[in-house]
Formats: sequence, C-alpha cells, structure tokens
Amino acid sequence: MNRGIDYRSDFYSLGVTFYQLLTGKLPFESDDAMELVHCHLAKMPVSLENRVADRLQGIGNREEIPQVVGEIVMKLMAKNAEERYQSALGLKYDLEKCWEQWQEKGKVEAFELGERDICDRFLIPEKLYGRETEVTQLLAAFERVARGNSEMILVAGYSGVGKTAVVNEVHKPIVQQRGYFIKGKFDQFNRNIPFSAFVQAFRGLMGQLLGESEVQLQQWKHNILKALGDSAQVIIEIIPELEKIIGPQPPVENLAGNAAQNRFNLLFPKFIQVFALQEHPLVIFLDDLQWIDSASLNLMTLLMGRAEEICLLMIGAYRDNEVFPGHPFLLTKEEIKKIGTKVKTITLAPLSKNNINQLVGDTLSCTLETAQPLTKLIYQKTQGNPFFTTQFLRGLYEDKLIDFDEQIGHWQCDITQIRSSTLTDDVIEFMAGKLQKLSPETQEVLKLAACIGNQFDLQSLSIIRETSQIDTATALWKALQEGLILPVSEVYKFYQNSQPDALQTKEYVLSEQCVYRFLHDRVQQAAYSLIPEEQKAATHLKIGQLLLKNISPAAREENIFAIVNQLNCGIELIEEQNEREQLAKLNLLAAKKAKNSTAHTAAVAYLTSGRQLLPPFSWESHYNLTLELYQEAVEAAYLSTDFPAMEQLAEVVENKAQTLLHKVSVYEIEIQANLAQNRLLEAIEIGLQVLKMLDVNFPEVPEPSDIEAAMTRTFTNLGARTPLDLVHLPEMNSPSKLAAMKILKGIMPCAYQAAPMLLPLIVMEQVNLSMQHGNTAISTVAYGFFGLILCGVVEDISTGYQFGQLALNLIENLDTKKIQAGTIFVVNADVRHYQEPVRDTLAPLKRAYNIGLETGDLEFASLSAYIYLYHAYLIGEELSELNKEITSYNQVLKQLNQKTA
Repeated sequence: MNRGIDYRSDFYSLGVTFYQLLTGKLPFESDDAMELVHCHLAKMPVSLENRVADRLQGIGNREEIPQVVGEIVMKLMAKNAEERYQSALGLKYDLEKCWEQWQEKGKVEAFELGERDICDRFLIPEKLYGRETEVTQLLAAFERVARGNSEMILVAGYSGVGKTAVVNEVHKPIVQQRGYFIKGKFDQFNRNIPFSAFVQAFRGLMGQLLGESEVQLQQWKHNILKALGDSAQVIIEIIPELEKIIGPQPPVENLAGNAAQNRFNLLFPKFIQVFALQEHPLVIFLDDLQWIDSASLNLMTLLMGRAEEICLLMIGAYRDNEVFPGHPFLLTKEEIKKIGTKVKTITLAPLSKNNINQLVGDTLSCTLETAQPLTKLIYQKTQGNPFFTTQFLRGLYEDKLIDFDEQIGHWQCDITQIRSSTLTDDVIEFMAGKLQKLSPETQEVLKLAACIGNQFDLQSLSIIRETSQIDTATALWKALQEGLILPVSEVYKFYQNSQPDALQTKEYVLSEQCVYRFLHDRVQQAAYSLIPEEQKAATHLKIGQLLLKNISPAAREENIFAIVNQLNCGIELIEEQNEREQLAKLNLLAAKKAKNSTAHTAAVAYLTSGRQLLPPFSWESHYNLTLELYQEAVEAAYLSTDFPAMEQLAEVVENKAQTLLHKVSVYEIEIQANLAQNRLLEAIEIGLQVLKMLDVNFPEVPEPSDIEAAMTRTFTNLGARTPLDLVHLPEMNSPSKLAAMKILKGIMPCAYQAAPMLLPLIVMEQVNLSMQHGNTAISTVAYGFFGLILCGVVEDISTGYQFGQLALNLIENLDTKKIQAGTIFVVNADVRHYQEPVRDTLAPLKRAYNIGLETGDLEFASLSAYIYLYHAYLIGEELSELNKEITSYNQVLKQLNQKTA
C-alpha cells in the first residue's frame, strides 16, 4: 500500500462484497437510487446471522456463518471510517486467525478484532472530540423542527475551532430521518455576490432532486409550479438549476421599486415551503456569516419570519471574534428574535488538553499516557484549536518529526527535535509554509483558485490558467492528495490520467461541473497570501479579462457577478477608455441583475464602480450610458433606503439630463421616497411641479367649483360615447402623456391621505388624458376610481357602474398585471355592489388579493382581503367558518406588516 492514501472507503466496498458472497444478497436492495444512497450513508444492514438464517430457513442441515466472521464484515462496513479496519495487515491477521481456528478446531471462536490493526499510514481521525453536547443540541433542534415550526441555531467560535465539523456531524442523522440537508458558504473575497451561500445551498438541493426517480421529479415539478405559478422565472434567475426540474418558464413582468422586492419576498418562502414539510424537514447550513451580504440578511429575516408555516432549521456559523457589536448580522439576529422565532447560540470553546490527548493517541495508535508529552507540546502551540492542531500534526509528519517504525510496528517521535523546530504559531504563515512545499505549478493554480473563492470549478480555473481542464486537474492533484483542497463530487476522478478523447465520450459526466473547495478558509487565505500585494490587482484583472473573453455571451449574464468582481479589483489598472467603458456597461448589467434579485446594496456598489469608470466629461461624450448609470443609481439608493445619497444623485440627473422626459423616472423615485418617509405634502409638491412642466396644471388650493369644472370637462370629452366604448381606444404612445400618467399615479396615494380635494382632480385628469390620447395600464385604475366618485359622491350610479365595467374589461386587453390588484379592488369594493349582489364581489376580491401578493402590490392585496371578509360578513356567511378565515388572513397581514388592513 502507498503511504498517505486512505483505503478505508475501499474496506467498505470490500465489506459489501463479503456480505453478498456470504449471504447471496446485497446489504441493501431498492429500486430507488436515493433510498440506496440513504441506506449506505445512514443505516446498518441486517446482521449476517439473521440474513443467513433467513436465507436458509427450512433447510435442516446447514452450516451457519461464524459470529466473528459476521463481526469482521460489519466492522468493514462501519459508517464511521475510524471504526473500520485501518490497515490491510490488521484485516489479514484477523482473517488468518479465523482460518487457523477452522483448520484446527472445525469452528471459529470469538476473539477481539483489530489487535494487530495499527495503521502505517498517517491518518488523523475524522471523528469529533469534546463536542458531544453541541451535537446533541443540534439534533434536539432538528427533532423539534421535524414536529413543525422553524428555528435558528448559531454556532460561534474562533476560526478553526471546529464549527463546520460540528454542524456536518448532524448530516447523517438528518438524512436518516428523511430531512434535506443543504449548505452554502459566504466568501471573504466575494462579498459583493448577493445570496451567494443561499444559491450554493439550493443549487446543491437541485442536484439532490435530480438524482431522484422520474416519478419523484414530476411530483417536485408539480409542487414547485403550484407554489410559484407564473412567477417561477423569478427564482430561476437566482437558482438556474431549477429550470432543469420545472423546465423553461415564461418571462416575468419587470416591476419597479418595492413591488419587485415584495414579489420576491412572497415567492421565495413559497419556494422553500415546498421542501420544508414535516415529512421531509429542511436544514440550511450557512457558513461564515461574518461575511454575509445585506440581501442574504434580508432573506434570512424573511424566512425566519415564516416560522409557523415551514419546517426549517437554519444553522449559521460565524467567527465571533470578527463580528463587532454593531455588525449587520448581529443586528439581524436581534430582529429575528423580536419577531418571535427561536434563536439559540452555541459558542464553541477550544478543545481541552484531554480532548487533544485523545486525538493524538488515536492518530498514533498509542495509549493516552504515551501521548501525553507530545500532547503537552502541541497544546502549548495550538491552545486547543482543532484545525491548527491537526495541521500541526501533519506538519510534524511531513517534516519527518513523526514516523512509523516498521520493525516494532509503532509510531514514534523525537520530542526534543520537535521543541527545537521552527514551526510558527501563526496559522496563515504556517499554512503558507505548507503550500510553499508544493511544486511551483500547484502553488500557481492554488493562487488563482483562491482568487475565485472558497469553492471553485475546474472549467473556470482552466480558463484563467489558460490550459486544458485535464492539465489543471493534474496541477491540483498534489493539493488534493495533501487534503488542502477537497472535491465536492466524484467527477474529479474522471480528470485524472485522462485524455481529451476519453472525456468527450463521457458526456453524462461532463454535463456536471467538476467543483473543488479549500479545506478551510485559512488555506484559501494562505494561498491568496502567496500572491505579492503589488500583484493582486493585476491578477484579479487578468482573471476577469480571461473569464470575459472565454465565457459565451449566453453564459455571461449568469456569471456576471464573478466576472465584474474580478475586473473591479483591478479597476485602477485599466487605462484604455474603451475597456473602461466596457466595464462600466458590465457594472450596469451586474447592478440590474442584483436589483432584480433584490440585492440593493450590491447594486449600489456596482453602480458606484460604473460611474467611477466614466471619463471626466461623460455627460457630453457618453450621454446615454451616463444617464442610465445615474438613473439606476437613484433607484438603487432609494431601494436601499439611503435617501441622502438618492437626493444627491437625483440632483445630478435633474441638472444634467438633456430633456424633461429623461428626468421623469428620477422624479417618480423622489415621489416614492417622500411617500416612504411619510412626507406626503413634499411628494405632492414635486409631482405638481413636474406636471406643470408637462402642461398639466392644478389649482394651488382646490375648491368644489374646480371639481365641478373638471367633471364637466370629463363628460364633454366623453361626448356621445358610453364609458364602455372607451375600451376600443388605441394605446397611449405620447411619451409626455405617458410621463404625466405615471406622475399622477405616483401622487394619487399621497393625495388620498393628505389632500383629499386634490384626489378627484387627479383621477379625472387621468381619465381625460386617456380619452384624448389613448389607454394605458394606469387608465384602468383611473376608470375604477372615477366609477367610485360617480357612484359614491355624484350618485350617478349607472355611469359609475359602467366605468367600473370599463376598468375590468380593459385589464383583460392591456398588459396590466402590475395594477390589476388595485383595479379589481376599487371596482369590487366601491362600485360593483351598486348594481350587483355583494356576493358577486367575493371571488374577484380574493383574486385581487392573490394578484397583489404575486406582483408585490401588498397595499391592495391587504385591502382586498379586508373588504372580502367585510363583504362576507355582511352577506351572512357562517360565522365560525368566517372566523377561521379572518384568523388566517390576519396572520398573513401581520407578517406583511400591513397594520391598517
């Protein structure tokens, strides 16, 4: 056997072979591939004694398998590698002992297994030491979640203290109980990528689902589409692998401002709920929360706010020494506590000297007493840090300060030599020293991998290394052997000692990415530290340029964050103006994608970089690009609630934009921002000023006579037509009139609350603009509100009802999904019941509620629920059943923070 290679997985396979040989059956039998994987991971097979008795039942004269032989087979198949045979010599000794007894006595008597099973390979046990209490707490949390509800468990501690190892320990028991365990990791060098750990986790989940049977896949497809409806593309934008399960989906409507955020906030929990059920609870492990992005924090709060609806255990690990009291993550944790979700923090302390002694004793296969001197020395160096302890032990072995004496069959070490060695106490320096012992080729490839992130794929790495994937995998092989990087799947094996032609014949393999990850953050940091400081920017820039050049245009958008983050690291080195302009456009693309994913802080950062790349007089030389960057920046600042920055950026656009129409989108955002801050009169003032510039004028102080004059003008414009005739108007195409309609829509809710005499004038102005210049989506709400005014104020019920019908007919003809909820609501709440039974409003109001949730129009969704219940009460619905509905809707409205409704 070759030193340093762990054959314990081969022993498991050998155990399966022995089991089949002796019983005539495999240890586990199932047509379900996932069931088989589950069994091999988490279950022990039926003992050989029972299986053989089963097989030979009814046969009188049979030879039974000796018990000790069955124990040997079961030892080979132990779930933990440490409990299997550790050496072929140990297995050979026990089998020979069985054979000798059989030859001499005709039977095999019981004896202690593994007496000579001392491994001559340096293998540090994978089992945990001193963490039994913490593992028990995690498993207890999962048991509670499996009974319903959700929880959050946080594991805190210094780097290398074993946070990830503790969480991974509960993986098998969770799978054993049919739970789904998924994990993702935030990256120190890629903090600008929104939702990075969530995306990693759910990509992993999609991979698990794709391994299930076709029948199960069809069920998942049905369940997911039922939950997401026509908006599934919103989730595919974030988790592209979802498309492999549910197929291509229709594009979704682009929503502005908070509507897009609201839509996402409602869809993602629905998506999670498909997987987080009592029959299969979901566990999400998010590692390195100290590097979490703001979009992920918002998503975390959102999911934990649905604690009563889903069976979700969210486990987070973070370095408590790198998280200050005002850190966004800690503030979010407190918010989650306030909403009533159970949050528990487990803080891992360093291992005790006794724990370290057990680790050393097991590694060197010696007694605890024999291990004491080496333990004392290691503890002085590592202070009980598990990661540094294992790396220190490996370092001693690699420097030949620990060696296996084949003559006496034991490990030995020279304590005096170890004391005088120059092994450093600094983890990064120590790991960097280990890396420097690798070949220059392997060091170079690891430096590039560290720039990509803690997890990296072979295809991207080969692109930036400018070699084939096989050559790149070969360069990584030594780091893989040394355990400095780990494969995420078994695909890496196909790249060892392969030729390109051979790989091309394995399309089923190549359809899956070959992905690796660094053993630990400290290894990635050490690899990154090998790049001289003055070369880091240039390295990132080259990586970004190669990715941009070699990734297809179709894949560019999917990888836009990875590309732009690399290029932005070298932004100061880009001197050619055409390259700077290209990167500004890429930052704009990344910002839009981040905004669509509701990652507003990341969008702000990309737009800031994009503006920095513009030349000094860009408003003159690159007008369209500059305008779009600033327009997007105004909205991103508003969405991230940075109102001072929004105002500064808006002022630039207002001063520099060449036409009024180029400024309108900024004015719209300023109106929304004032509304969000409850500065209603300021919002109205902005709107009225812009409308004046668009030749739409209102009196400063509206009087009843103004409303009467507007009413007369409206009916004059209607002329001999009936309201229902207006459904045939052409679509509005005048840019200035469309702009006026948008501004009028923006100030309508402000006028409703702060200037009620202005509201009828706004509504009638929209109706008049529509009658004169054509219909637009906004016209539907205006017609509905005009119907309300005619029925409820003017008491012209017949005409008002017709305007209500016009609004409803028009939403079927125009692309009005964004404002359907408001239109259906106002007609059914305030118009329809004047000429139809109130009962006829119930189904439309429920529809308005659903559409409002889907499009993010929470105000009208909530009002629709309120009026639906009110109308149901008025028509005499059975009260006990109605009370259940009220309770259900109230829970949703409370979660949506719709206090008024």
